[in-house]
Amino acid sequence: METEIKIIKTKGDIILDQPLNVIGDKGLFVKEIEEALLCHEIDLAVHSLKDMPAQLPEGLTLAVTPEREDPRDVLVTFHGEKSLKELPPKAKIATGSLRRGIQIKRLCDRVEVKEIRGNVETRINKSRENGYDGVILAAAGLNRLGLPYDGVVFSTEEMLPAPAQGILGLETRCGDEAVIGLLKPLHHAESHRQALAERAFLRDIEGGCHAPMGVCCKIDGMSFTLRGFFQTETDYLEETVYGVAGTEAAKGKELALALRGRM
Repeated sequence: METEIKIIKTKGDIILDQPLNVIGDKGLFVKEIEEALLCHEIDLAVHSLKDMPAQLPEGLTLAVTPEREDPRDVLVTFHGEKSLKELPPKAKIATGSLRRGIQIKRLCDRVEVKEIRGNVETRINKSRENGYDGVILAAAGLNRLGLPYDGVVFSTEEMLPAPAQGILGLETRCGDEAVIGLLKPLHHAESHRQALAERAFLRDIEGGCHAPMGVCCKIDGMSFTLRGFFQTETDYLEETVYGVAGTEAAKGKELALALRGRM
């Protein structure tokens, strides 16, 4: 089979001098790629699922969910610190994520959060050049790029990840059975269940890039735990719900509505 990889730069890839919550929502990283898919310019779109809006355009589907990479966040440090306690007073920590910024301040209120954008390597290099003490990144991105790092790996209890962080979004046209059939060997049922729960939470919390929120689904056989948070202008709100296989989407909605009911 002959294949070709087509690189498509999106608005989110191009505009790097403004925070995400200023320039738009999650569609920033997928719109141009989805348009190419709908126009049959490409047959498969590969996204970071955490960058995708909860609602897909008509005619597109995520029929296959590959196995999830590490969903945790990492504080990459530049001076050998292995814990938050070892950071200097008023340590400057870079992140482009409202979610990460809120949570690092809750874990260590003496740090200064600095805005940064760009791909993984660009953010690391910029943080070093600016004299920052560290930068918070997704473990999945570092692992996929094979980048060694020193620092602090946060548990999902300490720092809730973005919905579907660490999962690739394999997007195809609805009914394209030839492509979907080729992808089926990659399907991972447990990761699919996590994606269903966390993206249902995303859809009903209505946060997008404009508000800090995070969620994590932990599977235990046929049961699962779903924990999420949402930061309002004044309050940090957190809730946990429990469910069994087949109720992932319903529990994601339940969690979101529970948090919204407290706003």
